[in-house]
Amino acid sequence: MTQMGQVCAQHQARLDRVLRPQTIAFVGGREAREAVRQCKRMGYEGKIWPVHPRQSEIEGHRCFASLDDLPSPPDATFIGVNRHATIEIVHELARSGAGGAVCYASGFREADHETGEGADLQRQLIEAAGEMPILGPNCYGLINYLDGALLWPDQHGGKAADKGVAILTQSSNMAINMTMQRRGLPLAYMMAVGNQAQTGLSDLALSVLDDPRVTALGLHIEGIDDLAKFEAMAAKAREKNIPVVVLKMGRSDVARALALSHTASLAGADDLADQFFARLGVARLASLPSFLEALKLLHIHGPLAGTSICSMSCSGGEASLMADHAEGRAVVFRPLERAEHDRIKATLSELVSVANPLDYHTFIWGNEEACTNTFAAMMGCGFDLSLLVLDFPRLDRCRDEDWQAALDGLVAAARLTGGKAAVLATLPENLPEERAEELPRRAIVPFAGIDEAYDAIEAAAFIHQSWEKALPPRLLLPRAGAMSQEEEEQETGLSNAPLSDVSHPPLMLDEDKAKGALEQHGLVVPSRRLVGSRYEALAAAQALGYPVVLKVVSSDLAHKSDVGGVVINISDDTALARAFDGMAHLGENFMIETMVRGGVAELIVGVNRDAQFGLHLVIGAGGVLVDLLKDSAIVLLPASRNDIRAAILSLKSAHLLTGYRSRPLADIEAACDAILAVADYAKAHGEDLMELDVNPLIVKQQGEGAVAADALIRLKNPSHKNPEKEPS
Repeated sequence: MTQMGQVCAQHQARLDRVLRPQTIAFVGGREAREAVRQCKRMGYEGKIWPVHPRQSEIEGHRCFASLDDLPSPPDATFIGVNRHATIEIVHELARSGAGGAVCYASGFREADHETGEGADLQRQLIEAAGEMPILGPNCYGLINYLDGALLWPDQHGGKAADKGVAILTQSSNMAINMTMQRRGLPLAYMMAVGNQAQTGLSDLALSVLDDPRVTALGLHIEGIDDLAKFEAMAAKAREKNIPVVVLKMGRSDVARALALSHTASLAGADDLADQFFARLGVARLASLPSFLEALKLLHIHGPLAGTSICSMSCSGGEASLMADHAEGRAVVFRPLERAEHDRIKATLSELVSVANPLDYHTFIWGNEEACTNTFAAMMGCGFDLSLLVLDFPRLDRCRDEDWQAALDGLVAAARLTGGKAAVLATLPENLPEERAEELPRRAIVPFAGIDEAYDAIEAAAFIHQSWEKALPPRLLLPRAGAMSQEEEEQETGLSNAPLSDVSHPPLMLDEDKAKGALEQHGLVVPSRRLVGSRYEALAAAQALGYPVVLKVVSSDLAHKSDVGGVVINISDDTALARAFDGMAHLGENFMIETMVRGGVAELIVGVNRDAQFGLHLVIGAGGVLVDLLKDSAIVLLPASRNDIRAAILSLKSAHLLTGYRSRPLADIEAACDAILAVADYAKAHGEDLMELDVNPLIVKQQGEGAVAADALIRLKNPSHKNPEKEPS
């Protein structure tokens, strides 16, 4: 194990002591008192040690005047005092050998812009903690519903559980809201991490995964705290068969300011997060209800082998509703085969038209045995999940005996067939909480809402599909300290300064040098000659053979075509002389290049650097379609051929490569070769490369290859690494 790995393992061992404590100290007044009350309410069987200099008891427990008076260093401590006192108490706890602490106080880094001292106080807090884990500051802390251990200063809606899902969030209020859910989701842990000054969400997730009572893990995050630890967490979750879903804030587009190439405008930070999660087999949900429904499904049935589903209801309107909501989704209502149709038909009235979704009418309504027979016949068809649409009546005005018969029939059918089943209430309010809590105990998922259920099914199937593949290699993450704050602000779009105002602007390679560099890694480019005069241009064209392309060569021009610096398809000496004279004012160096012919489609291939995710490929529709379609896919590095091929085929314009309307098939494998060559260059020059753009990559017919017609490379200026050395 590496030294870093040993440090992480030691931190996890200490976190285990905090998350599953035998002794808890509560320091402070009102918030600490409430935390004690919540701990007692959950039936915590460990030792509760309130600490207050002027109180004799809190909530029936003897109060200690100071930390020094405690019988032993506590496993966990809730600190509910002001920020300055918090730092002192953390220092005392760390010195005594305590397990760890929750820091409730605010006014640290999150308030630095208002107080001017928040960042410094947070630094002092981290120093005071040393190796002792701390959660927060500016957080509510944690609830362990499995052991009844709470370091939590407010009310919550959860209750004790033998097993369940763990939810980690950066927002304390969101944590409270999720504990109030009435969807039948059993909670094992709820944690709010706040500022993540020292112990981040990934650290806590790694520790939670060691608890065999945790069935699934949900992460509600605003930003990923540590990519390397997050990767380790995802790998550990897969190893332990614990599915992970995430609800990440920030789907709005993030501008890529100061970009020189087209590719930089095609991807935002949220797109990179999407790719990161997908790469690791972590399913991302777009809404809080879908997030909770996915966790519920994973808790009961785990990942699903696929998205083939059936729906059963006693209403044609409900059957149509289920089908309509599936339109354009990954969930599939597979048509019934003849033998399946006949088997189901034999259980129903001759007036029933058998299909999927199934409207079984009301002929079997209220008859448990008949429901069992029909549901078993349907579930026996081998769907990945079978749904019974059942909106329960309100009991203050109605009775539900007939609903009970349908429900019992579904449970019996699931036992007979071994199929996975769910009840779906089309209106969430029509799923009473007592029903939602009862169904999981009977191995039935209680879904609240059609779209939310479909989101959950797609997430569960995605996780299963991801787990079938090998774990990807670790990302090519930025080396610690490799990028200055100034560079990081530019690359993340946080700096308002134009590039020319930066003291050390990036180093641009002209097209000839860029192509030469990429050629060394296997990229195919057109034959070319550098020229400085009309005479040299004519001689070069005759040597290469017409038609040719004339370009100005300059590291100062990122987009030559915008200023008339490119003329294509020049067919003879006269046309070339005219083109050269019209371009002569743009510079002193020019390129004559063989005209690439026979292209089926054009791609853009770029490499961008993100301050957090490092280098990544951007693959999209190239040429004139770049700005028109904004059609692109992101691939984090390192990437396999399969990753790249999948990205190409995911493009909206991929039909142009696959024989759309009798067009010739494109050489997709040659395109993969070209993109792998670009990725290889990026890997070799990872510390210096800031941006790379190949546009267009002209993909020819199958078997004829792919050629890069233009290339741009932007490197970190050597002056960044050695201020005394000027760039050559």
